Amino acid sequence: MKKVVVIGGGASGLMAGAESAKLGNDVTIIEKMPRPARKVLISGKGRCNVTNACFELNELISNVPKNPRFLYSAFSNFMPYDMIAFLQDMGVETKIERGNRVFPVSDKAVDIVDALVNNAKMSGAKIINATVKGFDFDGKKINGVILENDNVIECDSVAICTGGKSYPATGSTGDGYILARSVGHTVTKITPALVPLVSSNNFIPKLQGLSLKNISIKLLKDGKSIYTDFGEMLFTHFGVSGPVILSASSHIRDIKNGKYKVVIDLKPALDETMLDKRILRDFSNEGNKDFINSLSALLPKKIIPVIVGLSGIEPSRKVNSITKEERRNLVHLIKSFEINITDFYSIDAAIVTSGGVDVKEIDPKTMKSKIVENLYFAGEVIDVDAYTGGFNLQIAFSTGVLCGQNM
Repeated sequence: MKKVVVIGGGASGLMAGAESAKLGNDVTIIEKMPRPARKVLISGKGRCNVTNACFELNELISNVPKNPRFLYSAFSNFMPYDMIAFLQDMGVETKIERGNRVFPVSDKAVDIVDALVNNAKMSGAKIINATVKGFDFDGKKINGVILENDNVIECDSVAICTGGKSYPATGSTGDGYILARSVGHTVTKITPALVPLVSSNNFIPKLQGLSLKNISIKLLKDGKSIYTDFGEMLFTHFGVSGPVILSASSHIRDIKNGKYKVVIDLKPALDETMLDKRILRDFSNEGNKDFINSLSALLPKKIIPVIVGLSGIEPSRKVNSITKEERRNLVHLIKSFEINITDFYSIDAAIVTSGGVDVKEIDPKTMKSKIVENLYFAGEVIDVDAYTGGFNLQIAFSTGVLCGQNM
């Protein structure tokens, strides 16, 4: 019987601890927060988007923009349908919503947390509330885990499953990066991922609270499109947020130098010719109306003054006097509404962290360190991150299971 210590009682740590205990090991899961899996508890606005009903391996991989190939073994070993079956075995029924997002039927994240905790305990793992200070490390392997009170838990193997730096109130404060570095691992640059974006456009505050549905976006870097998406977004007091923006944020790296723009197509169902005909029809029906009052059938009320201002057409101009060229410029503006991106919003608001323990230093088939002979990793502490929609939790579950099976 091996003595196994898992640092972190979140999604990946609970799965790793349970799998290792099922193999007959003496497993201790150390969680510094009073309650395990705090981040799972708040995910999906308290409903917990637990995974994605994406059942083809290559499709699953395609939803991971950062180091996707590293996850082939972990995903192959434990797919989303395995997670759904696991939850069913634990008495938690699930449902599939828009975008193949999987939620508990109860809409309560606590049901997912209880299933994870109960599974770990039923498998024989012990969960203790303590903070890890460091390792008893002899240069090759870790012989013990040192707690904040200087007590040492002896171990044959250790897993770092501490999460990233996003949502620090849930316990994700970057401890795992410090522990990994202390035994010689490289940690790549830490940035927010799946995070709202800050914009410098002076019209942004006027659009605060506006939610747009069925729009398409392009993320441009130095004028070149690097990501496209379709769905929903939201304007905030500082910039833009919502599902398509969060996913786009995962493709942004060197943000500070103002290279990035989000271009919104407010009417993706109409090409420019069709939209021009639609506007011309609206203008013909309201020939004597002021321009500012002519777009209410086409656009949300809140964005109309902004579009009018950017069009360069006087708000009080009668629509029957607007020229063909002015109308075409208006069409282009509606089809290519540009937002300048200047920064990520705070990492505290990020759903996940981009960056982490370098995947080159971890064996993808076992989650074992290539540097320390009895150290393993799972979850967000590793330098992998995915789009919104349940994929990041699936990474935690899949890497956790693989890690636990190999400790």
